[in-house]
Amino acid sequence: MAKKQFQAESKRLLDLMIHSIYTNKEIFLREIISNASDAIDKRYFKNMSEGGSGLSREDYAIHIIPDKEAKTLTITDNGIGMTQEELEENLGIIANSGSLEFKSEHEAQEDIDIIGQFGVGFYSAFMVSKDIKVRTKADGSDVAYEWESEGAEGYTIEACDKDEVGTEIILTLMDDTDDEKYSQYLEEYRLRELIKRYSDYIRYPIKMEVEKSTLVETSEEEKAKEDYEPQYDTYLEEETLNSMVPLWKKNKSEVTDEDYNNFYKEKYYDYTDPAKVIATHVEGVCTYDALLFIPSNVPYNYFSKEFKKGLQLYSSGVLIMDKCEDLLPDYFGFVRGLVDSQDLSLNISREMLQQDRQVMAIAQRIEKKITSELMDMQKKDREKYDEFYKNFGLPLKFGMYENYGMNADKLKDLVMFYSSSEKKTVTFAEYVGRMKEDQKYIYYACGDSIEKIGKMPQIELLLDQGYEVLYCTDDVDEFALKSLMKYDDKEFRSASDDDLGIEQSEEAKKESEAKNEENKDLMTAIKGALDGKVNAVKLSTRLKSHPVCFSTEGISLEMEKVLNAQPMGGDVKADKVLEINGNHPVFDAMKKAYEDKNNDKLKKYANLLYDQAMLIEGMNIEDPVEFARSICELMV
Repeated sequence: MAKKQFQAESKRLLDLMIHSIYTNKEIFLREIISNASDAIDKRYFKNMSEGGSGLSREDYAIHIIPDKEAKTLTITDNGIGMTQEELEENLGIIANSGSLEFKSEHEAQEDIDIIGQFGVGFYSAFMVSKDIKVRTKADGSDVAYEWESEGAEGYTIEACDKDEVGTEIILTLMDDTDDEKYSQYLEEYRLRELIKRYSDYIRYPIKMEVEKSTLVETSEEEKAKEDYEPQYDTYLEEETLNSMVPLWKKNKSEVTDEDYNNFYKEKYYDYTDPAKVIATHVEGVCTYDALLFIPSNVPYNYFSKEFKKGLQLYSSGVLIMDKCEDLLPDYFGFVRGLVDSQDLSLNISREMLQQDRQVMAIAQRIEKKITSELMDMQKKDREKYDEFYKNFGLPLKFGMYENYGMNADKLKDLVMFYSSSEKKTVTFAEYVGRMKEDQKYIYYACGDSIEKIGKMPQIELLLDQGYEVLYCTDDVDEFALKSLMKYDDKEFRSASDDDLGIEQSEEAKKESEAKNEENKDLMTAIKGALDGKVNAVKLSTRLKSHPVCFSTEGISLEMEKVLNAQPMGGDVKADKVLEINGNHPVFDAMKKAYEDKNNDKLKKYANLLYDQAMLIEGMNIEDPVEFARSICELMV
């Protein structure tokens, strides 16, 4: 029989289909099975519209038949089959899709899950095959045909013997090489793995004969012998390899919490139940199902470079991408799960998306859904939310700061900080709800730990006057608050800020002004003794028991530390103000040294207090030896 040439632009096009479009050879099985599912769908809907063929949906199946001796892999279906003309059109013309045409003709029909659109998936089989035969008999036809090709050289079509309606694809696999083991696609374990991975939710059963064994019965006398070894008989038994109906496609009333938990643990290799399950179905511009899980524990590699965020992306139950990063913002990167949609515009290989508009629309809805569910958890099960926040609060705060605070407003009600008055983490809404009538700002203080912040001299006045202070212990905390700027029209104000916005009584104000005026020259002398280390020196209105502290104008000392610790941090300097407690004995000693014109002693006191303020802030001092010597000298 004369060989026919492919009716495409050139042999180069087929070569492109085989070698360039697909990045992963194992994809061929997904494509062939998806085509078989489409063929069954076509026959089912055709017979439904024409009055039925005596077959119910349960009578349709796809069979996988590996033959190691012949080195062939056969995939059969009892779908609609093809006539000779359809073989010419669908397999003789590259990139011609009968499935796309069928889908267009039945656009109004519900429950159509046609997957194929481009007409190239079939040719992916040439990545692993040196010869492909397609034996097919169309529904309603008395004649069967066999299409055969070895690749770009062309194909033949001739009549053949086939009793049943449907299609049989016989792949003769390439010989193994040092780099490629094509024989793996004949191994039971490998076929199971690929079907489970890519085609587990094809709606028709995918069946294969698998090897099983049974124990050979022996007498008790035989078992009692020292050299007894149990014997097994092996046999073949047909088994359905796919789940067919995805968990996320079932009615919620049919699925138990245990079903969701088991699915999560099996799929994501976790040993604990998820903290939250989010199952949602959305219809509209983009219709999709999503099944999302919030883990109970932080994944072991979550904060490493190896961790990749993203949701599995399915199209009509067929896995398209294992990690679609575009479906989740970074701050929700801990969420695991999947999205299944029929409305995706896939690229020609079905391995990635052709355009991102639909994915962006899905991602926006998923983000809102996760936010809504977390807010619901926060309000209805605070203990569980507190546990969640211990695990994943940090990425939420990073999310507030990233991209110049673009997402700060979205996340402001999810983040929490430890409260000086409540002795636990609280939300901004809870803080604002307890604010004093005269309070202008939401106060916060930064430090290495809750214990250290609680001892900071800067918060003495705030706590003494009954103001609640939020404790920031993570490097990103102050950056996150600066990105948000205010909550409910209440501006955030650091406890180390030069101006705390606390009004003094007229009497206290006059007393403070008088004392500052009285000691103005002393403050100038102390600033001079520090030789440019501080921006200003003043008597403090916030200190009670401590002799000294820093306040800042603009960038804080905590931000200075964080920025300078970065690889490209440079030399960032905060504008430090040295605040001295005018009621502390150390101040009296400094005043006496100034009045006695003992400039050396005044300089020692000034530098000693400066170093003390640095240590309080958790920062290194320039000369620890000199610091220790000064203490000893001034104690004498």
